[in-house]
Amino acid sequence: MENINWGELELVIFDVDGTLYDQKKLRKKMMLALFLHYLMRPWRYKELLILYHFRQEREKRHGYQSDDLQTEQYLWVLSKVNVSLSRIKRVIDYWIFNYPNKYLKTCKYPGLEQFFEELKKKNIRTAIYSDYESEQKLKSMNIAVDLIVSSTDIYVNAFKPIPIGLNYIITKLKIKNSNCLFIGDRKELDGECAARASIPFFLINKNNTDKLYYNRLSDQLRNR
Repeated sequence: MENINWGELELVIFDVDGTLYDQKKLRKKMMLALFLHYLMRPWRYKELLILYHFRQEREKRHGYQSDDLQTEQYLWVLSKVNVSLSRIKRVIDYWIFNYPNKYLKTCKYPGLEQFFEELKKKNIRTAIYSDYESEQKLKSMNIAVDLIVSSTDIYVNAFKPIPIGLNYIITKLKIKNSNCLFIGDRKELDGECAARASIPFFLINKNNTDKLYYNRLSDQLRNR
């Protein structure tokens, strides 16, 4: 969607990974960090398998819904790797949810903070909806929003494109669907999720080489 109705906009909801920051840039940094770490610790190779299967099992389950995704995501790995559940949680929490955060500030897309400032000036509220937990990521990028929702939250328990997370946000903040905008980087997940929730969608097209998505959005909002 390119023609955003800025005049009616009351809420912008953001995906996180690949939407707020350059995911390719982060992955390069993480690949180097993992390579150097495990080069010196080859006997701990199973930890790399843990990370691999965690990503793979989640990718297989787009549109999956259950009663406890937070727990299940670790159990999927347990069925693939013969290590303890406590070790699986420890490795994933460290390498997936904590370690990458120190790189996020340098991986943010240009103009991101300015766009949030423009939204605040216009009294447009902001929220996050990601399949992953995002609170620490936002702190690392120095970004504050009105509401953070993850697919593994107990009141969601469903991966995109199931729209439970988006519906929860607009209900919680009491905003009409048509007065919202969801910004994401995956049309088949974020875009489909927005469509199912009847919320306008803006795609972060990662094929653009200049990465100036948020500079352009800020200009549009400023000149509305």
